[in-house]
Amino acid sequence: MRFRPLIVSSIAMALLPLSAPAYADDPTPSPTPGITQTPVEQPPAEGPAPEETSAEQAPAEETETPAGPAQGKVEEGLGVDGGTERAIVELTDPVENAPVASQAAAESVEVVLQPQSQSFMVVEGTAEELAKLAEDPRVSSIRRDRTFTPTQVAPNLTLIGADQVHAKNITGTGQAVAVLDTGIDVDHPWFQGRILAQACFSAVEDAGVESLCPNGLPQQTDGNAADATTARCLADGVNLCDHGSHVAGIAAGTGGVAPGAGIVAVQVFSRVNDEDLCGASACLLAYESSLLQAMEYVTTLNQPVAAVNLSLGGDLSETDCDATAEGATFKTKIDALLAKGVATVVAAGNEFFEGTSYPACVSTAVTVGANDNSDGIADFSNRGALLDLFAPGVDVESSVPDNSTTVYSGTSMATPHVAGALALMKSASPQAPITELIDKLKTSGRPYVYDANGAQVTTPRLDLAAALAGAGTQPPITQTPSPVLPDDPTDGTDPAPGDPGDPTDPDPEPEPEPTSSTSPVPLPTVTVTVTVTPTPAATTATVCKRGTAATKLPAKKWAVEIHRSSGTIPDATLTCYLKLISKSSKVFPELTKASSLGKAYRVLKNAKTSKARLDSALLTSWLNWAHGTNGTKILTAAEKVRLSSKPSTAALQKATKNVLKTGK
Repeated sequence: MRFRPLIVSSIAMALLPLSAPAYADDPTPSPTPGITQTPVEQPPAEGPAPEETSAEQAPAEETETPAGPAQGKVEEGLGVDGGTERAIVELTDPVENAPVASQAAAESVEVVLQPQSQSFMVVEGTAEELAKLAEDPRVSSIRRDRTFTPTQVAPNLTLIGADQVHAKNITGTGQAVAVLDTGIDVDHPWFQGRILAQACFSAVEDAGVESLCPNGLPQQTDGNAADATTARCLADGVNLCDHGSHVAGIAAGTGGVAPGAGIVAVQVFSRVNDEDLCGASACLLAYESSLLQAMEYVTTLNQPVAAVNLSLGGDLSETDCDATAEGATFKTKIDALLAKGVATVVAAGNEFFEGTSYPACVSTAVTVGANDNSDGIADFSNRGALLDLFAPGVDVESSVPDNSTTVYSGTSMATPHVAGALALMKSASPQAPITELIDKLKTSGRPYVYDANGAQVTTPRLDLAAALAGAGTQPPITQTPSPVLPDDPTDGTDPAPGDPGDPTDPDPEPEPEPTSSTSPVPLPTVTVTVTVTPTPAATTATVCKRGTAATKLPAKKWAVEIHRSSGTIPDATLTCYLKLISKSSKVFPELTKASSLGKAYRVLKNAKTSKARLDSALLTSWLNWAHGTNGTKILTAAEKVRLSSKPSTAALQKATKNVLKTGK
């Protein structure tokens, strides 16, 4: 079983850039409002020879797959390597769940999840078993059960006018925000008396994937089901589940946007014990099936919920994704919530990409990018016509487990500003349709004007005070977004001899920075807890984003760079590139492992078979894309050839030639 992470936004979420939340670098200072903004070869060390691959068994000509009842139902490349895959089976009707599950079990397909009254189930099987299952007319499609990662207050609250709203005694009372994330610190003073409900939907697998539900099962809806301080949340002395508490604190904590609103905390992540995937001993990923269950759970609640917050993300998309298999499923859930008066607010992602990640690309989601406290687009934030709003996402202080607070940056932090804003708006106008309140936030926001995808785009920045006052259009701020690559965090020590590959150190932990801790408009009842609760030094963390290079590098040069510490590009940046590639490519690391520097080095150097040569060409072009030099159109076409179950030698060679020739 291979995991396909969807890199979340700011702890990636902030937990991990690939395995959990993604935080952002310290951004360069942005100009004040109203001002146009301007963007601020050696040989590789000796390492092991490339791994041997088995002789290729491809036929001379491409083999046609006969048309049949399963044609087009199974996602391309699913189980192509002969192993088993965890997959979501979409059904034509919820009533078919039990009979199809029984049929699948009779045919030796393992049914690992069967949500009641829902039109999908989760199975694990080989390509042949899944193809056989797809022949059932009650099955509409079969696709990977993808995984998501987490995405990453005083000046930020002032910028959006939340302090003015609080001064009018509008704090979100009578409304709630549902935070689908890594759980919550139930005893934190920022949440006292305001956690209305908890649930946990956490996928499990034999291959090192554990439930984070306190009961150890894939589901829990009683007690402290979303507790973020359980033993499985801890790894090497670090709490991997702090992202959810940070997000909840921004939306509806004592120092957050809606300090009087209730909180519905839903744990949707699983613990993955896979050092190759995580870059550390463990990390967190959210399976799509867990997210779908959690969204369905929110629709069953009786208490008023203004917004669902999803500070996480997956594959990147430049366009509306409603018509894709994943997008269509998410849209059904998002629209069902909208019908109940609940907005789904989703992080755009932290890749400096002109588009968004899944599921923020769904048209009926409220998609949020990040700005800094000087009213500039954050250097890491995704942007473009798919975004609905920008909100503060740089150096945001909020709650984390053990009664503490810390500072994180990312679109994960921007998103709960909007979720909390909708709770305030709904509290002030409880009879107003949620769609009307969303439109009011968009029409009253401060317009950011910038270029994306070859066109001028205008995206409003959240302004709560203006929205509640019914203010008209505000003066625009012209933006010229420019990414800043992460600094090299290495300490100057030489790498250990041997394999140039897999780094043994986990992703760098945030460095503590002394900050002044100011809590804007705290609830009066917190004064006692403030005096007894230690607040550690605030921290920042790194987020992955594409580079801005102007020159493409060949495979030979990338091998030099990838070889640990032998090139000019810092290892931290290269690791970041591999994480971005894992979000956008269906081959890496889904089919071909290239999740670490060592594995990527071997892919680049391996030319023993036609498939290996195509892998090398694809990885080279994906690295150039991450470096900022080319697009993905040809790469997508070539990956379809690579994912084919029986590609011919001629087809592989042609795809390799196209990738090497154009890189576009």
